[in-house]
Parts: sequence; structure tokens; C-alpha cells
Amino acid sequence: MDKTEIKRVEAYLRQKFRLPSLSVFARPNKDDSAEVNIGDEFIGVIFKDEEDGEVSYAFQMAILDIDLPE
Repeated sequence: MDKTEIKRVEAYLRQKFRLPSLSVFARPNKDDSAEVNIGDEFIGVIFKDEEDGEVSYAFQMAILDIDLPE
């Protein structure tokens, strides 16, 4: 993902989740994905998919059992 795509996806996620502290960063040595943080905490990865001339982005977030409330 290039810088323009990252900024567009970041703006979309900030608006959709109403989280101005959400940030999207390029991943070292990867051009098909970017990291997603809230503040300083890593929360997931955005993957870019190009198929049949169409582009989509998939957000993947793992939730650990130990992070869930009782």
C-alpha cells in the first residue's frame, strides 16, 4: 500500500469508528498491507486485495481471551 492509500484508509477508519487516535502505518518489506494502531497499541492489519481490476481492503484483528472482560 502506498502513502496515499494508507492515508485514505486511515481517514475512513477514523470516521467509521469515530476514533481520531487510530493510525495506519506502512509495514516494513510489505507492500500489500499496513498496520493499524489505536494510540500506541497495535490492534491489527489491513490487507489490500486486487482482483479483476477491483481493489478492496480487509481489516484483520485478533482478540485474545485474556483481554476480554470477565
